[in-house]
Amino acid sequence: MPKADENIGCENEICKEKDNCKRQEIAKNKTAKEIRIFGGTKEKGCKNFIPKK
Repeated sequence: MPKADENIGCENEICKEKDNCKRQEIAKNKTAKEIRIFGGTKEKGCKNFIPKK
């Protein structure tokens, strides 16, 4: 399965890694070309996690 595009933001508020993820950041600052909710949980981040730089 191909990795999700880096310009897709995420609004998953329960994801453990949300504060460290670029997807959450671009969703909040409205620079994402699309918004999705990926599969992160309170215990783990999703497979589409992108670390903030």
